[in-house]
Amino acid sequence: MNSSIYSINKGINKSIEFRGLRAQYIWYFAGLVLGLMIVFATLYILGAGTLICLAVCGSAAAFGSIKIFALSRKYGEHGLMKAMARKRVPRVLKSYGRRFFQQLNYKEKTHGKA
Repeated sequence: MNSSIYSINKGINKSIEFRGLRAQYIWYFAGLVLGLMIVFATLYILGAGTLICLAVCGSAAAFGSIKIFALSRKYGEHGLMKAMARKRVPRVLKSYGRRFFQQLNYKEKTHGKA
């Protein structure tokens, strides 16, 4: 009787990780690669030399990769989305009149009577 060996997937309910990149950063990296392919093709079609195209795309790839890995390391899996959302929340709310607060009071009083 043969015994079967089954490997257990220990990554259940965890996000995908590829070479240290997690979650949305993989998509950002894929977008970077796709964008660089388009830039390379455009430069080559416009008549730029191959070495110039490689130099431009290589330096942009290095800078973009370093930046994406730095964001991944700094913010983690969901931290970048949280930081972007936090920037959209206003620090203060200014009201130059009483009408808004009077309407809130009115709705509270009539809400329970219906």
